[in-house]
Order: sequence, then C-alpha cells, then structure tokens
Amino acid sequence: MGLFSFTQEIAIDLGTANTVITCEGEVVVDEPSVVAISMSDNKMVAVGRKAQQMIGKGGNMIRTVRPLKDGVIADFYACEMMIRGMIKMIPHRSRFFTPSLRMVVGIPSSSTEVEIRAVRDSSEHAGGRDVYMIFEPMAAAIGMGIDVESPEGCMVVDIGGGTTEIAVISLGGIVSNKSIKVAGDDLNADIIEFMSRMHNLRIDEPTAERIKMQVGSALPELDNPPEDFVVVGPNKVTALPMSVPVSYQEIAHCLEKSIMKIENAVLQALEQTPPELYADIVRRGIFLAGGGALLHGLAKRLTDKITIQFHVAEDPLHCVARGTGVALKNVNNFNFLIR
Repeated sequence: MGLFSFTQEIAIDLGTANTVITCEGEVVVDEPSVVAISMSDNKMVAVGRKAQQMIGKGGNMIRTVRPLKDGVIADFYACEMMIRGMIKMIPHRSRFFTPSLRMVVGIPSSSTEVEIRAVRDSSEHAGGRDVYMIFEPMAAAIGMGIDVESPEGCMVVDIGGGTTEIAVISLGGIVSNKSIKVAGDDLNADIIEFMSRMHNLRIDEPTAERIKMQVGSALPELDNPPEDFVVVGPNKVTALPMSVPVSYQEIAHCLEKSIMKIENAVLQALEQTPPELYADIVRRGIFLAGGGALLHGLAKRLTDKITIQFHVAEDPLHCVARGTGVALKNVNNFNFLIR
C-alpha cells in the first residue's frame, strides 16, 4: 500500500431536495440538492446552499440545476458535479491527494434497474471505488433504531422531497412497498398555486418552502398553532410589492389534496400487508421519517384517519442518512445492500 493510499468511507442520502453525507457516524454535509453551472464552459460554479441562493438570479451566465426529480437522477452530468462538490465539503479532507471512496447511497425503494445503474455510475464517476446502495425506507428504519432483521413487521413512511416511500419491513427485507410521486415538492407547488390564485401574489419555490416550514399544516385546527407568516412579493397583475399574512388554516386547506394522496397510499400499502405483519404494525405503530414528517399536525391526522398510532422519528430529516451510515459499517453483514 502506498504512503498516501487509504480508503475513506462515506454514506450519502441522495435526496431530491437535500443531500446529506455522513462520515464515521457524524453528519458532515447537509446541503440542498442544487448545483450552479457556468453557461460558458459548463463547469460547476457552486453547490448546495450557495447554488440555491443563485436560483433565478444568474440570467444567461449561470444555470442552476436540481439534478434529481421525483427521487431519480434527471441530469447525470449535474448529479456527478453535485456529488463531487459535496464530497469536497467534507471537513478534514486532504487537498493534496484524493483517497479512494467506499460509499453507501440511499435510493428510492421503487427504483428500476436503469435508475439503480444511474446512481451507481454517477457515484463511481464522482470518485466512488466501492459503491453499495440501500433502499431509503430500510435506511430510515435502521436510522430510527429499529431492528430490521427481526421477524417482527414494521411500517415506515418516508416523506421526502420528490417521493413518499412506504415500506413494510421484516427479516431484513422489504415485504411490500408503495411509492408515490407526491411529497415536499408537490406541497411547495400547491402553496405557489394557492398564493397566486387567492392573493394574486407571485412567489418562488424557496419562499414556498419557508411558508411550508413556518405555517404548513395537515390540520385546520392545531393545539399549538404557529403565528401567521408574512409573505412579501410582487402582485402578479400590477407587479407592485405586496405584503400578505398567511395563516396555517389557509395552508392546511391548500395542501388537503396532496395529503389525501399520501393517506390513500398508506391505506393501499396496509391492504397489501400480510395479516401476521399487519398485527405487528397495529401493535408497534407506523413510523414517519423525512422532511414531510415535520408538517404540523400530520402524525395526528394520519393517526385519526387510519386508527393506527403514527410516530414521528426523533430527527426525521437525518434518519435515512444515519441508517445509511450504519449500513456502511455493516456492508459485510447486511444482505439487503445492493452491489
């Protein structure tokens, strides 16, 4: 082995909205899945939060790209650039030589062979020597501390940016799964459309994301309601500046259709569940992960509708990343990893 030759192990939760990298059990990178590319020479200008700040501001000089759409890679070149850029953000990484990388990457449970190959190719082009993949609901369950190899069934609902993944897990495998392309991005789109229709206000996606985080709600009545959020933007007719206070009741109304789709997907997944595992799920409850799990009142609404207790993970945003990190330490023991 050469003087400077060593392997660095990293786990990547490659998400539609955010990408999280863990190294040695610690979250070392947590950035939006955005890359800014120069139009003149096609080289990366910025990645993550810096690139996100450039959205809509680059004119003809810079294009900002979200390489993943609905949980899968939509732009291979941009995805490779983004992974490279985010790996460079890892603290204490040498500037003088590049270690070989062993990585485990989280992917949607509904991924096709072509989509799995796309993730593998992008990861290898970004410097990965050994690349393993794990389905995100499985990683989320591991990240919550659930023993996925036990004979007991558990259900995980992972509401990400592009997809909502619902999986029943038992004996180290996914027994049944349901994936729908309704998630955080769709909630943002609902808010953008609502603000335009009801308030004649034009807003962009980052503003819709802030509204969702501040006053996003799954219920029209909350025990601890958040304060109204003041949105500033141009009137879509006159282009004059407007300032509109938005309440959580309004947002609950505008998100209703999308949340009903998530509810129905959970019910369909329960229909497909074998009776023995169904009994385990009723006893243990259903576990919510992903950024969508933070929506005000969502767990209560789902519990009331489905009459099974829903539990929000301790840190839902980082569940998949943490579980992917645990899988990284057990690549030789976990049979469910995809090579």
